[in-house]
Amino acid sequence: MPSQDLTNHYLSQDATSLAAELARGEFSAGELLDVALSLVAARNPDINAVVNIQKDTARRHIAGGLLEGPFKGVPFLLKDLGAEAVDFPTSAGSRLWAGSQHSYDSEVYLRLKAAGLVTFGRTTSPELGVGAVTEAQAYGGPTRNPWNIGRTSGGSSGGAGAAVAAGIVPVAHGSDGGGSVRIPAASCGLVGFKPTRARLPEGPGAGEGWAGMATDGFLTRSLRDTAALLDCINGPDLGAPYFPPPMEMTFAESARRDPEQLKIRFATTTLDGTPIHPDCVTAVERTAKLLADLGHDVEPVTLDPGLNISDLMLAWTRVVACGTALSVRQKLAGKPLDPSLIEGVTRGAIALSHTLSGADYLESVEEIHAFGRRIARWFQGFDILLTPTLARPPIEIGALKPDNEDFIDYRNGPTGVFAYSPYTALFNASGQPAVSLPLFHNSEDLPIGLHLAARFGADCQLMSLAGQLERAAPWAATQQRLVDRL
Repeated sequence: MPSQDLTNHYLSQDATSLAAELARGEFSAGELLDVALSLVAARNPDINAVVNIQKDTARRHIAGGLLEGPFKGVPFLLKDLGAEAVDFPTSAGSRLWAGSQHSYDSEVYLRLKAAGLVTFGRTTSPELGVGAVTEAQAYGGPTRNPWNIGRTSGGSSGGAGAAVAAGIVPVAHGSDGGGSVRIPAASCGLVGFKPTRARLPEGPGAGEGWAGMATDGFLTRSLRDTAALLDCINGPDLGAPYFPPPMEMTFAESARRDPEQLKIRFATTTLDGTPIHPDCVTAVERTAKLLADLGHDVEPVTLDPGLNISDLMLAWTRVVACGTALSVRQKLAGKPLDPSLIEGVTRGAIALSHTLSGADYLESVEEIHAFGRRIARWFQGFDILLTPTLARPPIEIGALKPDNEDFIDYRNGPTGVFAYSPYTALFNASGQPAVSLPLFHNSEDLPIGLHLAARFGADCQLMSLAGQLERAAPWAATQQRLVDRL
Protein backbone atom coordinates (compact mmCIF):
# COMPACT_ATOMS: atom_id res chain seq x y z
CA MET A 1 0.00 0.00 0.00
CA PRO A 2 1.29 3.51 -0.77
CA SER A 3 2.01 5.78 2.15
CA GLN A 4 -0.60 8.31 3.20
CA ASP A 5 1.93 11.10 2.75
CA LEU A 6 2.53 10.15 -0.89
CA THR A 7 -1.20 9.76 -1.50
CA ASN A 8 -1.92 13.17 -0.02
CA HIS A 9 0.83 14.71 -2.10
CA TYR A 10 -0.45 13.04 -5.29
CA LEU A 11 -3.93 14.37 -4.59
CA SER A 12 -2.65 17.94 -4.27
CA GLN A 13 -0.69 18.16 -7.54
CA ASP A 14 -1.45 18.53 -11.21
CA ALA A 15 0.20 16.31 -13.80
CA THR A 16 2.83 18.90 -14.69
CA SER A 17 4.04 19.09 -11.08
CA LEU A 18 4.06 15.32 -10.66
CA ALA A 19 6.06 14.89 -13.86
CA ALA A 20 8.68 17.38 -12.66
CA GLU A 21 9.00 15.57 -9.34
CA LEU A 22 9.26 12.21 -11.08
CA ALA A 23 12.06 13.61 -13.25
CA ARG A 24 13.91 14.67 -10.09
CA GLY A 25 13.57 11.16 -8.65
CA GLU A 26 11.41 12.18 -5.68
CA PHE A 27 9.32 9.05 -6.25
CA SER A 28 8.90 6.46 -8.99
CA ALA A 29 6.31 5.80 -11.67
CA GLY A 30 5.50 2.51 -9.97
CA GLU A 31 4.79 4.26 -6.69
CA LEU A 32 2.42 6.71 -8.38
CA LEU A 33 0.66 3.87 -10.18
CA ASP A 34 0.10 2.19 -6.80
CA VAL A 35 -1.40 5.42 -5.49
CA ALA A 36 -3.77 5.71 -8.45
CA LEU A 37 -4.86 2.07 -8.11
CA SER A 38 -5.50 2.52 -4.40
CA LEU A 39 -7.65 5.57 -5.16
CA VAL A 40 -9.62 3.55 -7.71
CA ALA A 41 -10.33 1.00 -4.99
CA ALA A 42 -11.33 3.66 -2.48
CA ARG A 43 -13.24 6.17 -4.61
CA ASN A 44 -14.49 4.46 -7.75
CA PRO A 45 -17.28 2.42 -6.08
CA ASP A 46 -19.18 5.65 -5.33
CA ILE A 47 -18.83 7.18 -8.81
CA ASN A 48 -18.44 4.21 -11.23
CA ALA A 49 -15.97 6.00 -13.49
CA VAL A 50 -13.00 3.64 -14.06
CA VAL A 51 -13.30 0.37 -15.99
CA ASN A 52 -11.16 -2.19 -17.84
CA ILE A 53 -8.24 -1.80 -15.46
CA GLN A 54 -4.98 -3.27 -16.84
CA LYS A 55 -2.59 -2.87 -13.92
CA ASP A 56 -0.24 -5.64 -15.08
CA THR A 57 0.04 -4.00 -18.49
CA ALA A 58 0.85 -0.66 -16.86
CA ARG A 59 3.52 -2.28 -14.68
CA ARG A 60 4.99 -4.03 -17.73
CA HIS A 61 5.24 -0.72 -19.55
CA ILE A 62 7.02 0.85 -16.57
CA ALA A 63 9.42 -2.09 -16.27
CA GLY A 64 10.14 -1.97 -19.99
CA GLY A 65 11.13 1.68 -19.84
CA LEU A 66 8.79 4.61 -20.41
CA LEU A 67 9.41 6.99 -23.27
CA GLU A 68 11.09 10.28 -22.37
CA GLY A 69 8.11 12.56 -22.76
CA PRO A 70 6.98 15.56 -20.70
CA PHE A 71 4.60 13.45 -18.58
CA LYS A 72 6.89 10.49 -18.00
CA GLY A 73 5.52 8.32 -15.19
CA VAL A 74 2.17 10.11 -14.61
CA PRO A 75 -0.84 7.76 -14.24
CA PHE A 76 -3.40 8.13 -17.01
CA LEU A 77 -6.75 6.79 -18.20
CA LEU A 78 -8.16 6.46 -21.72
CA LYS A 79 -11.82 6.94 -22.47
CA ASP A 80 -13.67 3.66 -23.14
CA LEU A 81 -14.38 4.84 -26.66
CA GLY A 82 -11.92 5.47 -29.47
CA ALA A 83 -8.21 5.86 -28.67
CA GLU A 84 -7.72 2.33 -29.94
CA ALA A 85 -4.85 0.50 -28.24
CA VAL A 86 -3.77 -3.12 -28.50
CA ASP A 87 -3.13 -3.34 -24.76
CA PHE A 88 -6.41 -1.74 -23.67
CA PRO A 89 -9.68 -3.49 -24.62
CA THR A 90 -12.81 -1.39 -24.90
CA SER A 91 -16.55 -1.82 -24.68
CA ALA A 92 -17.43 1.54 -26.30
CA GLY A 93 -20.00 1.88 -23.53
CA SER A 94 -21.95 -1.05 -24.93
CA ARG A 95 -22.63 -4.66 -24.06
CA LEU A 96 -22.41 -5.37 -27.79
CA TRP A 97 -18.76 -4.31 -27.81
CA ALA A 98 -17.78 -5.79 -24.42
CA GLY A 99 -14.13 -6.81 -24.28
CA SER A 100 -13.34 -5.77 -27.84
CA GLN A 101 -9.65 -6.05 -28.70
CA HIS A 102 -7.91 -3.75 -31.16
CA SER A 103 -5.30 -4.99 -33.61
CA TYR A 104 -3.55 -1.62 -33.84
CA ASP A 105 -2.65 1.44 -31.79
CA SER A 106 -4.32 4.72 -32.71
CA GLU A 107 -2.15 7.73 -33.46
CA VAL A 108 -3.59 9.51 -30.42
CA TYR A 109 -2.57 6.65 -28.14
CA LEU A 110 0.92 6.44 -29.69
CA ARG A 111 1.45 10.16 -29.06
CA LEU A 112 0.19 9.85 -25.49
CA LYS A 113 2.53 6.90 -24.96
CA ALA A 114 5.38 9.00 -26.35
CA ALA A 115 4.50 11.64 -23.74
CA GLY A 116 5.51 9.08 -21.08
CA LEU A 117 2.04 8.65 -19.57
CA VAL A 118 1.29 5.41 -17.71
CA THR A 119 -2.10 4.25 -18.97
CA PHE A 120 -3.70 1.69 -16.68
CA GLY A 121 -7.36 1.55 -17.69
CA ARG A 122 -10.32 3.28 -19.28
CA THR A 123 -13.17 5.53 -18.18
CA THR A 124 -16.88 5.14 -18.75
CA SER A 125 -18.78 6.52 -21.75
CA PRO A 126 -22.40 6.41 -22.87
CA GLU A 127 -22.97 3.85 -25.59
CA LEU A 128 -20.99 4.91 -28.68
CA GLY A 129 -20.50 8.34 -27.14
CA VAL A 130 -24.08 9.49 -27.72
CA GLY A 131 -25.32 11.59 -24.84
CA ALA A 132 -24.72 14.39 -22.36
CA VAL A 133 -24.82 11.89 -19.46
CA THR A 134 -22.97 8.63 -18.80
CA GLU A 135 -25.48 5.96 -17.76
CA ALA A 136 -24.65 2.99 -19.98
CA GLN A 137 -25.99 -0.43 -19.00
CA ALA A 138 -22.60 -1.90 -19.90
CA TYR A 139 -21.18 -0.59 -16.60
CA GLY A 140 -23.97 -1.79 -14.33
CA GLY A 141 -25.10 1.66 -13.29
CA PRO A 142 -24.65 5.36 -13.92
CA THR A 143 -21.44 7.30 -13.57
CA ARG A 144 -21.96 9.84 -10.79
CA ASN A 145 -20.69 13.33 -10.15
CA PRO A 146 -18.22 13.52 -7.22
CA TRP A 147 -19.64 16.93 -6.24
CA ASN A 148 -23.05 15.32 -5.68
CA ILE A 149 -23.55 11.66 -6.48
CA GLY A 150 -27.21 12.28 -7.25
CA ARG A 151 -26.14 14.35 -10.27
CA THR A 152 -24.61 13.40 -13.59
CA SER A 153 -20.91 13.81 -14.32
CA GLY A 154 -21.87 14.66 -17.90
CA GLY A 155 -21.08 12.91 -21.13
CA SER A 156 -19.83 11.50 -23.20
CA SER A 157 -16.48 11.70 -21.35
CA GLY A 158 -18.33 11.42 -18.05
CA GLY A 159 -16.05 8.80 -16.56
CA ALA A 160 -12.98 10.89 -17.31
CA GLY A 161 -14.56 13.94 -15.69
CA ALA A 162 -15.57 12.04 -12.57
CA ALA A 163 -12.18 10.31 -12.21
CA VAL A 164 -10.22 13.56 -12.49
CA ALA A 165 -12.55 15.53 -10.22
CA ALA A 166 -12.27 12.77 -7.59
CA GLY A 167 -8.46 12.88 -7.76
CA ILE A 168 -7.99 9.33 -9.06
CA VAL A 169 -5.85 10.71 -11.88
CA PRO A 170 -4.75 14.31 -12.43
CA VAL A 171 -5.64 14.16 -16.15
CA ALA A 172 -7.58 11.82 -18.43
CA HIS A 173 -8.32 11.37 -22.11
CA GLY A 174 -11.70 12.36 -23.52
CA SER A 175 -13.32 13.01 -26.86
CA ASP A 176 -15.77 15.66 -28.03
CA GLY A 177 -18.34 15.21 -30.80
CA GLY A 178 -20.96 17.62 -29.47
CA GLY A 179 -19.50 18.86 -26.22
CA SER A 180 -18.34 15.54 -24.81
CA VAL A 181 -15.21 17.02 -23.20
CA ARG A 182 -16.72 20.39 -22.29
CA ILE A 183 -19.97 19.04 -20.79
CA PRO A 184 -18.22 16.82 -18.19
CA ALA A 185 -15.70 19.61 -17.58
CA ALA A 186 -18.58 21.92 -16.72
CA SER A 187 -20.36 19.26 -14.67
CA CYS A 188 -17.29 18.28 -12.65
CA GLY A 189 -15.52 21.63 -12.22
CA LEU A 190 -12.66 20.97 -14.64
CA VAL A 191 -10.97 22.35 -17.75
CA GLY A 192 -12.14 21.04 -21.12
CA PHE A 193 -10.71 22.49 -24.37
CA LYS A 194 -11.89 21.56 -27.87
CA PRO A 195 -9.36 22.71 -30.47
CA THR A 196 -10.06 23.75 -34.04
CA ARG A 197 -11.14 20.96 -36.35
CA ALA A 198 -8.23 18.78 -37.56
CA ARG A 199 -5.69 19.98 -34.98
CA LEU A 200 -5.58 16.45 -33.56
CA PRO A 201 -5.22 13.07 -35.29
CA GLU A 202 -8.14 10.69 -35.87
CA GLY A 203 -6.39 7.73 -37.56
CA PRO A 204 -5.54 5.23 -38.60
CA GLY A 205 -8.95 3.67 -37.98
CA ALA A 206 -10.85 6.73 -39.13
CA GLY A 207 -10.31 10.01 -40.92
CA GLU A 208 -13.13 11.87 -39.23
CA GLY A 209 -15.93 11.28 -36.77
CA TRP A 210 -19.51 12.41 -37.37
CA ALA A 211 -18.75 14.38 -40.55
CA GLY A 212 -15.76 16.11 -38.98
CA MET A 213 -17.51 17.17 -35.78
CA ALA A 214 -15.61 14.87 -33.40
CA THR A 215 -12.15 15.30 -31.93
CA ASP A 216 -10.11 14.10 -28.96
CA GLY A 217 -9.26 16.09 -25.86
CA PHE A 218 -8.63 15.95 -22.12
CA LEU A 219 -10.22 16.51 -18.74
CA THR A 220 -7.82 18.28 -16.39
CA ARG A 221 -7.72 20.31 -13.23
CA SER A 222 -5.22 22.90 -14.50
CA LEU A 223 -5.06 24.75 -17.79
CA ARG A 224 -1.32 24.14 -18.11
CA ASP A 225 -1.96 20.39 -18.10
CA THR A 226 -4.51 20.78 -20.88
CA ALA A 227 -2.15 22.95 -22.92
CA ALA A 228 0.82 20.60 -22.52
CA LEU A 229 -1.25 17.52 -23.37
CA LEU A 230 -2.64 19.19 -26.49
CA ASP A 231 0.92 20.00 -27.53
CA CYS A 232 1.81 16.32 -27.09
CA ILE A 233 -0.79 15.17 -29.62
CA ASN A 234 -1.11 18.28 -31.82
CA GLY A 235 -1.01 17.80 -35.58
CA PRO A 236 -3.03 15.73 -38.07
CA ASP A 237 -1.91 12.25 -38.96
CA LEU A 238 -1.02 10.82 -42.34
CA GLY A 239 -3.82 11.04 -44.86
CA ALA A 240 -6.05 13.26 -42.72
CA PRO A 241 -9.01 14.62 -44.73
CA TYR A 242 -8.71 18.10 -43.20
CA PHE A 243 -5.75 20.30 -42.33
CA PRO A 244 -5.92 23.09 -39.72
CA PRO A 245 -4.64 26.66 -39.97
CA PRO A 246 -1.11 26.98 -38.51
CA MET A 247 -0.69 28.11 -34.91
CA GLU A 248 1.51 31.09 -34.04
CA MET A 249 2.91 29.31 -30.98
CA THR A 250 2.32 26.22 -28.87
CA PHE A 251 -0.68 25.75 -26.62
CA ALA A 252 1.60 25.94 -23.57
CA GLU A 253 3.20 29.19 -24.72
CA SER A 254 -0.23 30.63 -25.40
CA ALA A 255 -1.51 29.73 -21.93
CA ARG A 256 1.33 31.66 -20.30
CA ARG A 257 0.71 34.89 -22.25
CA ASP A 258 -2.05 37.44 -21.70
CA PRO A 259 -4.02 38.16 -24.87
CA GLU A 260 -4.41 41.55 -26.48
CA GLN A 261 -7.63 43.44 -25.74
CA LEU A 262 -10.44 41.34 -27.21
CA LYS A 263 -13.98 42.06 -28.33
CA ILE A 264 -15.97 39.68 -26.14
CA ARG A 265 -19.72 39.29 -26.47
CA PHE A 266 -21.86 37.36 -24.00
CA ALA A 267 -25.28 35.74 -24.01
CA THR A 268 -27.52 35.05 -21.01
CA THR A 269 -30.00 33.06 -23.11
CA THR A 270 -29.49 30.34 -25.65
CA LEU A 271 -28.44 31.66 -29.05
CA ASP A 272 -32.04 31.44 -30.25
CA GLY A 273 -33.25 33.46 -27.24
CA THR A 274 -34.57 30.72 -24.94
CA PRO A 275 -34.19 31.51 -21.19
CA ILE A 276 -31.70 29.49 -19.14
CA HIS A 277 -31.30 28.69 -15.43
CA PRO A 278 -30.71 31.75 -13.20
CA ASP A 279 -27.48 30.27 -11.81
CA CYS A 280 -26.09 30.09 -15.35
CA VAL A 281 -27.12 33.69 -16.00
CA THR A 282 -25.33 34.80 -12.82
CA ALA A 283 -22.20 32.88 -13.81
CA VAL A 284 -22.06 34.58 -17.21
CA GLU A 285 -22.69 38.05 -15.78
CA ARG A 286 -19.93 37.67 -13.18
CA THR A 287 -17.50 36.36 -15.78
CA ALA A 288 -18.37 39.20 -18.15
CA LYS A 289 -17.56 41.70 -15.37
CA LEU A 290 -14.25 39.95 -14.68
CA LEU A 291 -13.34 40.11 -18.36
CA ALA A 292 -14.22 43.81 -18.47
CA ASP A 293 -12.08 44.40 -15.38
CA LEU A 294 -9.22 42.70 -17.24
CA GLY A 295 -9.49 45.37 -19.94
CA HIS A 296 -11.51 43.65 -22.63
CA ASP A 297 -14.34 45.17 -24.66
CA VAL A 298 -17.31 43.26 -23.21
CA GLU A 299 -20.94 43.70 -24.28
CA PRO A 300 -24.09 41.58 -24.62
CA VAL A 301 -24.26 39.86 -27.99
CA THR A 302 -26.89 40.69 -30.55
CA LEU A 303 -28.52 37.38 -31.38
CA ASP A 304 -28.77 36.48 -35.06
CA PRO A 305 -31.92 34.55 -36.00
CA GLY A 306 -30.29 33.85 -39.35
CA LEU A 307 -28.06 31.25 -37.70
CA ASN A 308 -31.00 28.81 -38.00
CA ILE A 309 -29.84 26.77 -35.02
CA SER A 310 -32.85 24.43 -35.07
CA ASP A 311 -31.97 23.36 -38.63
CA LEU A 312 -28.38 22.74 -37.57
CA MET A 313 -29.41 20.68 -34.54
CA LEU A 314 -31.69 18.46 -36.62
CA ALA A 315 -28.94 17.91 -39.17
CA TRP A 316 -26.55 17.05 -36.32
CA THR A 317 -29.01 14.44 -35.00
CA ARG A 318 -29.38 12.83 -38.42
CA VAL A 319 -25.64 12.59 -38.95
CA VAL A 320 -25.12 11.03 -35.52
CA ALA A 321 -27.97 8.57 -36.13
CA CYS A 322 -26.35 7.43 -39.38
CA GLY A 323 -22.93 7.19 -37.73
CA THR A 324 -24.34 5.15 -34.86
CA ALA A 325 -26.14 2.79 -37.22
CA LEU A 326 -22.96 2.33 -39.26
CA SER A 327 -20.94 1.47 -36.15
CA VAL A 328 -23.47 -1.19 -35.12
CA ARG A 329 -23.62 -2.63 -38.64
CA GLN A 330 -19.83 -2.87 -38.84
CA LYS A 331 -19.66 -4.53 -35.43
CA LEU A 332 -22.31 -7.11 -36.35
CA ALA A 333 -20.56 -7.94 -39.66
CA GLY A 334 -23.70 -9.52 -41.07
CA LYS A 335 -24.86 -11.22 -37.85
CA PRO A 336 -28.37 -10.51 -36.49
CA LEU A 337 -28.71 -7.87 -33.76
CA ASP A 338 -29.91 -8.83 -30.29
CA PRO A 339 -31.73 -5.58 -29.38
CA SER A 340 -31.18 -6.19 -25.67
CA LEU A 341 -27.44 -5.65 -26.15
CA ILE A 342 -27.87 -1.98 -27.05
CA GLU A 343 -29.54 0.99 -25.36
CA GLY A 344 -32.95 2.37 -26.32
CA VAL A 345 -31.29 5.51 -27.66
CA THR A 346 -29.12 3.41 -29.96
CA ARG A 347 -32.14 1.47 -31.18
CA GLY A 348 -33.78 4.83 -31.86
CA ALA A 349 -30.77 6.08 -33.79
CA ILE A 350 -30.81 2.98 -35.98
CA ALA A 351 -34.55 3.36 -36.59
CA LEU A 352 -34.08 7.00 -37.61
CA SER A 353 -31.24 6.10 -39.94
CA HIS A 354 -33.53 3.68 -41.77
CA THR A 355 -35.82 6.59 -42.67
CA LEU A 356 -32.96 8.57 -44.25
CA SER A 357 -31.57 8.22 -47.76
CA GLY A 358 -28.03 8.91 -48.90
CA ALA A 359 -29.31 12.24 -50.24
CA ASP A 360 -30.79 13.03 -46.80
CA TYR A 361 -27.44 12.35 -45.17
CA LEU A 362 -25.56 14.58 -47.61
CA GLU A 363 -28.16 17.30 -47.16
CA SER A 364 -27.52 17.15 -43.40
CA VAL A 365 -23.75 17.41 -43.89
CA GLU A 366 -24.30 20.38 -46.19
CA GLU A 367 -26.45 22.06 -43.53
CA ILE A 368 -23.70 21.55 -40.94
CA HIS A 369 -21.14 23.12 -43.27
CA ALA A 370 -23.53 25.95 -44.12
CA PHE A 371 -23.94 26.66 -40.41
CA GLY A 372 -20.17 26.94 -40.14
CA ARG A 373 -20.24 29.63 -42.82
CA ARG A 374 -23.12 31.46 -41.14
CA ILE A 375 -21.49 31.54 -37.71
CA ALA A 376 -18.13 32.57 -39.19
CA ARG A 377 -19.81 35.64 -40.68
CA TRP A 378 -21.45 36.39 -37.32
CA PHE A 379 -18.06 36.19 -35.56
CA GLN A 380 -16.67 38.91 -37.82
CA GLY A 381 -18.10 41.41 -35.35
CA PHE A 382 -16.25 40.09 -32.29
CA ASP A 383 -13.45 37.77 -31.17
CA ILE A 384 -14.93 35.65 -28.37
CA LEU A 385 -18.42 34.47 -27.44
CA LEU A 386 -19.08 33.87 -23.73
CA THR A 387 -21.99 31.69 -22.57
CA PRO A 388 -22.46 29.08 -19.88
CA THR A 389 -21.42 25.63 -21.02
CA LEU A 390 -24.82 24.21 -20.09
CA ALA A 391 -28.28 25.76 -19.73
CA ARG A 392 -28.64 24.37 -16.19
CA PRO A 393 -26.47 23.05 -13.36
CA PRO A 394 -25.60 19.33 -13.60
CA ILE A 395 -28.89 17.44 -13.90
CA GLU A 396 -30.13 14.59 -11.75
CA ILE A 397 -29.19 11.00 -12.51
CA GLY A 398 -31.88 9.54 -14.76
CA ALA A 399 -33.07 12.83 -16.25
CA LEU A 400 -31.58 11.89 -19.64
CA LYS A 401 -31.48 8.13 -19.18
CA PRO A 402 -30.69 6.58 -22.58
CA ASP A 403 -33.87 4.52 -22.88
CA ASN A 404 -35.84 6.87 -25.17
CA GLU A 405 -36.23 5.18 -28.57
CA ASP A 406 -37.39 8.40 -30.23
CA PHE A 407 -33.94 9.65 -31.21
CA ILE A 408 -35.12 13.06 -32.38
CA ASP A 409 -37.04 13.62 -29.16
CA TYR A 410 -34.07 12.46 -27.05
CA ARG A 411 -31.75 14.91 -28.80
CA ASN A 412 -34.01 17.75 -29.97
CA GLY A 413 -37.12 17.51 -27.80
CA PRO A 414 -38.10 20.10 -25.16
CA THR A 415 -36.43 18.13 -22.36
CA GLY A 416 -33.72 16.58 -24.50
CA VAL A 417 -29.98 16.86 -24.84
CA PHE A 418 -29.92 20.11 -26.81
CA ALA A 419 -32.24 21.85 -24.36
CA TYR A 420 -29.72 20.98 -21.63
CA SER A 421 -26.62 21.61 -23.76
CA PRO A 422 -27.60 24.23 -26.36
CA TYR A 423 -24.13 25.72 -26.93
CA THR A 424 -21.40 23.12 -27.23
CA ALA A 425 -22.48 21.22 -30.36
CA LEU A 426 -22.58 24.45 -32.37
CA PHE A 427 -18.80 24.63 -32.30
CA ASN A 428 -18.33 21.00 -33.23
CA ALA A 429 -20.42 21.77 -36.29
CA SER A 430 -18.45 24.91 -37.17
CA GLY A 431 -15.08 23.42 -36.14
CA GLN A 432 -14.22 26.46 -34.00
CA PRO A 433 -12.11 26.17 -30.82
CA ALA A 434 -14.03 26.34 -27.55
CA VAL A 435 -13.29 25.81 -23.88
CA SER A 436 -15.21 25.23 -20.65
CA LEU A 437 -13.63 26.74 -17.54
CA PRO A 438 -14.59 26.07 -13.89
CA LEU A 439 -15.16 29.68 -12.85
CA PHE A 440 -18.35 29.42 -10.79
CA HIS A 441 -20.23 27.31 -8.23
CA ASN A 442 -23.84 27.83 -7.24
CA SER A 443 -25.38 27.87 -3.75
CA GLU A 444 -25.63 24.06 -3.82
CA ASP A 445 -21.86 23.90 -4.49
CA LEU A 446 -22.43 22.51 -7.97
CA PRO A 447 -20.00 23.59 -10.69
CA ILE A 448 -21.25 25.90 -13.44
CA GLY A 449 -18.90 25.86 -16.43
CA LEU A 450 -18.26 28.99 -18.47
CA HIS A 451 -17.92 28.47 -22.21
CA LEU A 452 -15.73 30.60 -24.47
CA ALA A 453 -15.54 30.15 -28.23
CA ALA A 454 -13.18 31.83 -30.70
CA ARG A 455 -12.98 32.17 -34.45
CA PHE A 456 -11.89 29.18 -36.54
CA GLY A 457 -8.15 28.64 -36.10
CA ALA A 458 -7.78 31.08 -33.18
CA ASP A 459 -6.70 28.42 -30.67
CA CYS A 460 -3.77 30.47 -29.37
CA GLN A 461 -5.98 33.49 -28.71
CA LEU A 462 -8.53 31.34 -26.85
CA MET A 463 -5.88 29.55 -24.81
CA SER A 464 -4.29 32.88 -23.86
CA LEU A 465 -7.63 34.22 -22.66
CA ALA A 466 -8.24 31.05 -20.64
CA GLY A 467 -4.82 31.44 -19.03
CA GLN A 468 -5.56 35.04 -18.14
CA LEU A 469 -8.83 33.99 -16.50
CA GLU A 470 -7.17 31.22 -14.51
CA ARG A 471 -4.60 33.69 -13.16
CA ALA A 472 -7.28 36.26 -12.33
CA ALA A 473 -9.74 33.81 -10.73
CA PRO A 474 -7.84 30.64 -9.75
CA TRP A 475 -9.97 27.54 -9.32
CA ALA A 476 -7.44 25.07 -7.88
CA ALA A 477 -8.47 25.63 -4.25
CA THR A 478 -12.11 24.90 -5.05
CA GLN A 479 -11.19 21.66 -6.83
CA GLN A 480 -8.92 20.68 -3.94
CA ARG A 481 -11.77 21.11 -1.47
CA LEU A 482 -13.63 18.29 -3.20
CA VAL A 483 -10.56 16.07 -3.52
CA ASP A 484 -9.81 16.45 0.19
CA ARG A 485 -13.30 15.59 1.42
CA LEU A 486 -13.75 12.39 -0.59
